[in-house]
Amino acid sequence: MLEIRSVLRSATLAAGALIVAFAASAWAGDILDDWGTVSLPPKPELKAVTLDHSTTALLIMDMMKQNCGARPRCVATVPNVKRLHDAARAAGAMVWYSLVGGADVTPAAMIDQSFAPKNGEWARTNGPDKFMGTNLEETLKAHGIKTAVICGTSFQGVGLGTGSGLAQRGYKVIVPIDCLSSEDVYNEQYAAWHMFKGGPAVVTMNSTLTRSTMVKF
Repeated sequence: MLEIRSVLRSATLAAGALIVAFAASAWAGDILDDWGTVSLPPKPELKAVTLDHSTTALLIMDMMKQNCGARPRCVATVPNVKRLHDAARAAGAMVWYSLVGGADVTPAAMIDQSFAPKNGEWARTNGPDKFMGTNLEETLKAHGIKTAVICGTSFQGVGLGTGSGLAQRGYKVIVPIDCLSSEDVYNEQYAAWHMFKGGPAVVTMNSTLTRSTMVKF
């Protein structure tokens, strides 16, 4: 009996070794080796949204002459950001801004003065997560905000950093893809996919992708 058990144990170990060896031979590379074989996922689904102005905030992040002005894809989003800004203002929704840059970090240095912040609506802050070092969290709570619309540049920076921060704090995040820009198309695509389906469940379940023309306050 002991000999039979020993034989079975040896056979099991040998089979396990073969499985491991086969798996290793079947996938012996890394993501760079597989780079050219990856297929793009289907396009994210966009949804129209109607928002309650009393519990919604529009966040306009880092849209300055210095950085946005140097990115053609960001410049192209300016009319879309203005569209949402004007709609939010008309509805009486909360608007908040983050400003970045060098010597002149003021509303006057924004890419477009037609949607520049008013006094008390902005914070000077670097980094992708605008909850860090600002009054954003306190301001959202003070206004009873439940939903945030995010706009700005870059998509893979402030879009993911602040968008994920909002979602993880329980806010619903509205992501107008034509109001978030990057240096190139790929960065925008992977950022959009992260918010839609590729990121943690707490992010994807609280995020809705849309366009500026599909948002109503």
